Amino acid sequence: MRDRILARIRSALAGREAVAHPGAFVGSPPAGPAIEAFAERFRAAGGEVERFAGMDEARDWLEDFAGAFAGVAAGAEVPTELATSLPSLPAREAPLGVSRALYAAADTGSLVLDSRGGRLAQVLPPTHLVWVRAATVVATLDEALEAGRGDLPAVLALHSGPSRSADIGRVVVTGVHGPGRVVVGIVE
Repeated sequence: MRDRILARIRSALAGREAVAHPGAFVGSPPAGPAIEAFAERFRAAGGEVERFAGMDEARDWLEDFAGAFAGVAAGAEVPTELATSLPSLPAREAPLGVSRALYAAADTGSLVLDSRGGRLAQVLPPTHLVWVRAATVVATLDEALEAGRGDLPAVLALHSGPSRSADIGRVVVTGVHGPGRVVVGIVE
């Protein structure tokens, strides 16, 4: 069976011109400092961005923000000082998921998320709060991926705003394949 399938693929490709690999991704340089460029692109994709001068300010905001939710599914990598006092729920039941990004890339407005903290908290709750350290916001996706090269998890996920799909009738719908609301908290 396998040989038959491969033979059909080889036959279909026979005579086609080989296309050269496009090389390394080179995104357009971010306009302005990386944090502002990231925030602009992430918001343009439908995400929300909050900035905090330090942990105390982030903690105060978190208590207000979390008050609208009945429970939370938090990734293992979330710093204890940024954990909520909400009851912990399984990700499939939690209205809020909280995680921490390894990096944020300004040129694409993307978050680089680590699977070791728990992917379910990142994709199942309808609202996802992602903490980002300001020092980990870099200019390009290349830089973000290169910086994490030494300690790679089984899965790296790139999130560039709320889940959206236009599979049916080319109508964009948010929240179909993941959170419909993604909030990034950038902490200096």
